[in-house]
Amino acid sequence: MDKIYLSAPHMGGMEMDYIQKAFDKNWIAPLGENVDMFEAAIMNYTEADYALALSSGTAAIHLALQTLGIGHGDDVFCSTLTFAATANPIAYVGANPVFIDSNEKTWNMCPNALKLALGDAAQKDRLPKAVVLVHILGLVAQMDEIMEICATYGVPLIEDAAESLGSTYNNQMTGTFGEMGIFSFNGNKIITTSGGGMLVSKQKEKREKAFYYATQAKEDVPYYLHKEVGFNYRLSNILAGIGIGQMKVIATHIENRRTIFSNYKKILAPMSGVSMMPILENTNPNCWLSAIRIDTTKITISTQEIVEKMAEKGIEARMMWNPLHKQPSFSRSKCYQITEQNVSEKLFKEVLCLPSGSGMTEVEQVYVIESLQIILEENTRK
Repeated sequence: MDKIYLSAPHMGGMEMDYIQKAFDKNWIAPLGENVDMFEAAIMNYTEADYALALSSGTAAIHLALQTLGIGHGDDVFCSTLTFAATANPIAYVGANPVFIDSNEKTWNMCPNALKLALGDAAQKDRLPKAVVLVHILGLVAQMDEIMEICATYGVPLIEDAAESLGSTYNNQMTGTFGEMGIFSFNGNKIITTSGGGMLVSKQKEKREKAFYYATQAKEDVPYYLHKEVGFNYRLSNILAGIGIGQMKVIATHIENRRTIFSNYKKILAPMSGVSMMPILENTNPNCWLSAIRIDTTKITISTQEIVEKMAEKGIEARMMWNPLHKQPSFSRSKCYQITEQNVSEKLFKEVLCLPSGSGMTEVEQVYVIESLQIILEENTRK
């Protein structure tokens, strides 16, 4: 059996049609009708007001911060349990990341920890210029509580929905709650453009300002004039063609991943020392990755050791992220928590992400489950 990857790209079959159209019309450079169509497809699917196709999800976060005027010395609150790409753009603009712990209920940003952090900041007369919330693994955060807290303090919310395109909270798509939202189309996401991202916003002015920065901050005059420093962040017309084709099959991709999660849950959840990732009431996650949690009082093997043993069997599994406040690159940054033990640090040690690609076959999933069962049963306290 070939190696089973965590989340391999899954083409739908129509991508080459749009790529070929770009070649036929010689629209090889950035911009073109594929870009326009891809933005329209995302707006139609998510019901976002405005969309801007970009070179990566990281670029989208960077532009969101830039568009809000965030700069040197400002504070930005950010989920700590996430990939570094969420917080790196905070450093790009010279701001200071302040991290917020997760909670057990969602594995996402803890509303109570956020409230504590904002209250502390208000007392110091140093409110953050934005809160960057992440919906990890396609799971959905407690949006009502978080939005209410942000509104109370007048702090704009940016949603990092890189992994949660298609996930909903009370039937509303993630990425569309905050002032701006971002999606990623990296090779392992729900849909891919090989590399790419999207910034969505509620206001036309925000989209126009982001477009300005994404196209080298070139002024609208008949010669080259730049009053500000800009970036080269627009998505290629070729890659946008892949995105259009992928949007044709996104519903199937999500359905497949939800089925994969259900299969894992049916077999693994009854096992001693194993629980599944939590799904918040009134949410419908896209199940981008399926994850289990190991009870370390019952399982005698670490998640890192499980990853290594699965790799020996040709299966790619992954540990949860090491929280950003524990990374050397952000060692000076504070993390707010409301529990004695940091929840995100516990999740890092206890959570295991399993192969979840929408193109994974039933045979492959059975092999993953049986391989994991053997490893766990051999290392369970009797």
